[in-house]
Amino acid sequence: MAHTSPPQTDDSPSRGRRDVDRESPVDSYTPDAAESALIAALRSGDEDAYDTLVRRHHASLVRLARVWLRDGAAAEEVAQETWVAVLHGLDRFEGRSRLQSWIFSILVNQAKRRAARDRRTVSFSALGGDDGDAEGWSVDPDRFFGAGHPDAGHWNRPVTVRGDDPEVYLLSNEVSGRVLAAIEDLPANYRAVVTMRDIDGMSAEETCTSLGLTAANQRVLLHRARSRIRQVIEPYLQSPDEVSHAS
Repeated sequence: MAHTSPPQTDDSPSRGRRDVDRESPVDSYTPDAAESALIAALRSGDEDAYDTLVRRHHASLVRLARVWLRDGAAAEEVAQETWVAVLHGLDRFEGRSRLQSWIFSILVNQAKRRAARDRRTVSFSALGGDDGDAEGWSVDPDRFFGAGHPDAGHWNRPVTVRGDDPEVYLLSNEVSGRVLAAIEDLPANYRAVVTMRDIDGMSAEETCTSLGLTAANQRVLLHRARSRIRQVIEPYLQSPDEVSHAS
């Protein structure tokens, strides 16, 4: 597999090396056999392994980059630069975190730096306290299952698209659009967490490692982001009990 040279910008190569060296450890993490084999294949120059990795994660990297870079072309460039950094940093990857988390952490650093340089937005850390009316996004704790419940922390009243008629399909599409719009309106730190957790399906541990968050911060950001999204779409939704009473 041919290794291409990284783009010669003010961010590389020295800053690129610092990005790949920032491997946030996860306590007692040990790569499983499949991940160890993948890392070995990548280090040996296996093009198929690299192509598989790119296909698996590239769309998610671009999507996450757009948290800081609203321009799609810039987000694509940052994702490409991330893959170059991954190629050049594999020999220094120590396996103290998941390979996926390490790749995403490189992307986050690249995207924040590009955003600051382009002055399109501010860095993730700078947005940490810019919550606007985030306190108002919280909802009544009684609407969640309690600590002793198997689904603790989840909504105790699931919702469905209201009604049972031919308009349901169109309404569900409208709700999907509202959800995406609500995510776009969130501050960058909330948007990053909910994108990784609820769109890309990453675990809390992977999200914390990639974004450099504590577990507590990640939980707060995710809860507030989900609460805000729920507030936006709730007028279009109602509980199964309400549906049965209306029929």
